[in-house]
Amino acid sequence: MPLSPFPAMNAQVLLVDDDIELAGLLRDYLARDGFAVDCAHDGESGASAAISGRYDIVVLDVTMPGLNGIQALSRIRASSQVPVLMLTARGDDADRIVGLELGADDYVPKPCTPRELAARLRAILKRVQAGKGAGTETAQERVVGQLQLWPGKRRAAWRGQALELTSTEFSLLDLLARHAGQPVSKETLSQEALGRPLTRFDRSIDVHISGIRQKLGQLPDGSSPIETVIRQGYMLVLP
Repeated sequence: MPLSPFPAMNAQVLLVDDDIELAGLLRDYLARDGFAVDCAHDGESGASAAISGRYDIVVLDVTMPGLNGIQALSRIRASSQVPVLMLTARGDDADRIVGLELGADDYVPKPCTPRELAARLRAILKRVQAGKGAGTETAQERVVGQLQLWPGKRRAAWRGQALELTSTEFSLLDLLARHAGQPVSKETLSQEALGRPLTRFDRSIDVHISGIRQKLGQLPDGSSPIETVIRQGYMLVLP
């Protein structure tokens, strides 16, 4: 019997960690919690498996010999937008920021509890599954200025050009689009797009927004389509 509720989606998880004992413990817990888990114990084989299309989500440890987690993530993002959850050393902000900048969907600091890891996986997969299972109304195109969104397909285009967004980036941009012209707080963005409360000193939202801004480029006047509103959050600018 699963340890906690999870959408009936037969989620396939790839766990990449060179700590064989820890990976085994996490695999066994996640299996009891309703996940189907495969393990890889080095970055090379982990990156190859991640881009195979067999997995719904990848858990990727940063610290590995040879091809480390950051390098493996870069290789994955070169050809795949599969959701990636990074395992980072507690307090190592540099690895977290670099991972998010390269397209990680979220991170969990090690040591972490299996229950926390399972909760983060469910949060990411729930967002992805919600988009895939969206009804006709949600699946229809949403247009905000030069931005086009297809929530049911989790696809977006800017000025007619497709945007290569991670699952988390799409969730953030979709949330901003639904409130276009109004600031959305970082707390709301974290809770609704990451599926977790915003914590003190957490820069995840800022890094994800920076990535989206780079992909959108600038408006004709040189400003960003996503405006920072002091003490209020971020706002998608109306045309």
